[in-house]
Amino acid sequence: MLDLGRNFWLYAVGRWISQAGWIIQDVAVPLYVLDKTGSGAMMSLFIMAELVPRLLVNPIAGVIGDRYDRKKLMYGLDIARGILLFAVIALNFLEIHQLLIVQIVMSILGAFFSAGIVGMFPDLVEKNQLARAKSILNSGSQVLRIVGPIVGGLIYALGGIKLAILVNAISFFGSGLFEMMIEYRREVRGISSLHEVWHEIVEGFRFMTKSRALMVLVSFGILLNTLLNPVFVVVLPYLARIELGLSSVQFGSVETVATLGALAGNMLIALKLGERSEGVMFKALFIQLACLMSLAFITRSMLGELAYPALLVTICLIGLFNTLVNVPLFTKLQKAVPDNVRSRFFSALETIMMATTPLGMAIVGPILDRLGVTTVVLILTIPSFAILLYYYTNFRAEILSIGEGFS
Repeated sequence: MLDLGRNFWLYAVGRWISQAGWIIQDVAVPLYVLDKTGSGAMMSLFIMAELVPRLLVNPIAGVIGDRYDRKKLMYGLDIARGILLFAVIALNFLEIHQLLIVQIVMSILGAFFSAGIVGMFPDLVEKNQLARAKSILNSGSQVLRIVGPIVGGLIYALGGIKLAILVNAISFFGSGLFEMMIEYRREVRGISSLHEVWHEIVEGFRFMTKSRALMVLVSFGILLNTLLNPVFVVVLPYLARIELGLSSVQFGSVETVATLGALAGNMLIALKLGERSEGVMFKALFIQLACLMSLAFITRSMLGELAYPALLVTICLIGLFNTLVNVPLFTKLQKAVPDNVRSRFFSALETIMMATTPLGMAIVGPILDRLGVTTVVLILTIPSFAILLYYYTNFRAEILSIGEGFS
């Protein structure tokens, strides 16, 4: 069942090594910034320095991922990021404004790296093993998300930001070594002009419009992402910290159970469901939405002391069913999109999702204090249910057909 081939395991181990290092640095940098500045605004600036550059270069990265050798992109960019971080330590490039520049450069390199891996991954396993392979990859990542923050905090306590950056630099070199051993060949085509780059970017977006089924799925994803992402990013932290008054440890436990739920979902797909997970996708989405709607009623005034355990159970279930939706969808798209446009398609899709995310958050933030958690959750989830019912009734067959004999 887990015999997915040498290439997959080299890819997976390489990804897990680099993710482990990145999680450690991702824990250490916020601690360092807060220790040095005590500023929440500066923390927000670091978050923007990671998101905005990636949003801007994603379409170009997709072109590079389709035109050049994806294997060389992977290990080359991992090694380049390792060299950059070693230089940061060697040159003592640790002032806040200097680390902000490093954050921007790492974000740009990460965008090109992601374009390579998203294009390469479907070629490393058989098509009928994609869901299982993706779930195994995700399971390892989620274990790292549980253990990594603890290790990252310990490393920062022992050696500060320098030790955390050093561990991450070493992890990038380790990841690159595994990626270099992957056997992967594909025809590459260089880029001769800026006009050609622009044409290729447009082609990535245009590919979506050529298939009615893909357009349906993309529009469905945009609508739900715009409505529901603020629940995770804005409403949930407000519910946990302000409405329920959870301690920092309790607040951290909410994220932990979400990861445990997602891990359970990935293991269920990896060990039992496999490709059959595509058949339960809509059922899982209905249940996930019901769980999200129930957050409206997990308040101190309604549940009292039971609110915290109820929140933990609900978030764990959301993590589980979110995985049973996302993995089959991602697998379908990877089957459907041909190799020559794959990096551009997924970069374009990520760009659209990233661009629409702030819209929902901008609307939700100002009204949360005025209307409260219950009202805001219902405002976001009731239309989401209506959208889901509309797409399920009218486009279910088209969505489920994606990846089945697609050329």
